[in-house]
Amino acid sequence: MGGVPHVTRADAVAAVRNPLAFIAARWTPQPRTVRRAALAALVMSVIIVVTGGAVRLTGSGLGCPTWPKCTDDSLTTTGAMGVHGVIEFGNRMLTYVLCAAVGWAIVAARSQKPFRRSLTRLGWAQFWIVMGNAVLGGIVVLVGLNPYTVAAHFLLSSALIAVATVMWQRTREGDTTPRPLVGKAVQQLVWFLVAASVLLIAVGTVVTGSGPHAGDSSEVERMPLDWETVSKLHAVLAWIVVTLTFALWFVLKAVDAPRAPLARTRELFLVLLCQGVIGYVQYFTELPEALVAAHMLGSSVMWIWVLRVLLSLRERPGTTADLPGPAEAAAVPTRA
Repeated sequence: MGGVPHVTRADAVAAVRNPLAFIAARWTPQPRTVRRAALAALVMSVIIVVTGGAVRLTGSGLGCPTWPKCTDDSLTTTGAMGVHGVIEFGNRMLTYVLCAAVGWAIVAARSQKPFRRSLTRLGWAQFWIVMGNAVLGGIVVLVGLNPYTVAAHFLLSSALIAVATVMWQRTREGDTTPRPLVGKAVQQLVWFLVAASVLLIAVGTVVTGSGPHAGDSSEVERMPLDWETVSKLHAVLAWIVVTLTFALWFVLKAVDAPRAPLARTRELFLVLLCQGVIGYVQYFTELPEALVAAHMLGSSVMWIWVLRVLLSLRERPGTTADLPGPAEAAAVPTRA
């Protein structure tokens, strides 16, 4: 059995001053490890959205009535707070799991050889979004689930999903200049699709803010809008997104586009159909909690696939499969 590596005082000082550089100097992850780390961060960003929805749908939004503590006298939930306290506090604890996943993605990206600054920046962007959303989540509790802060909380989570999706995609690409696979007209059509999807998600938060699921059993302020009217606007926007997706698929077939954009567009169309079915069923069945939760999951998946369609319109020659492995990377100078 080998001996324990000797750690000098200089090593200890270096680890304290710059732990990421210290780890990177001693560990070179395989490309698949970096991809898995980025995927883990993306999956956790979706899970935190779904569990946050579960908090609201079970009326546990004020299960922990204060922040950052659960109560004025306790950091954690107490038996007297019942199941609502457990649900709310459990969701808060999942934030630490999300932080761990994002942290793993940052460490893996920083340690990859050769060093890729773009990946590291995407990891840190996720970290700061998580920190900002944690603070915003505390504000949501302190202001008694004000629907505007709840909407902002969800939109910031959608921004996190967007950055995590881009990082996951970039782990499978090189750092060369992207080469477009389709013409400008197709690119513009996809940007219209992205814009319509953003508007669809934003209006969805208004549906939530004016709807019956306030997030707590007490009287909670709602947005002063007619819920059915906003829901119908949301449905119209959904049909616009579906129409744009179908039109994109037709155009891509007409111009004989590469396989990747066609495949991502077809997948998005199927996701939208499933999401539409869930949306209409929940509307006509008076919003059962299980279907609302499924619709929130579908919203996150839809947003990921819209971004995947956008990212499929270009390629970066020299994917991670072509990047030098640990042995070759040792001879490649890294950027500071």
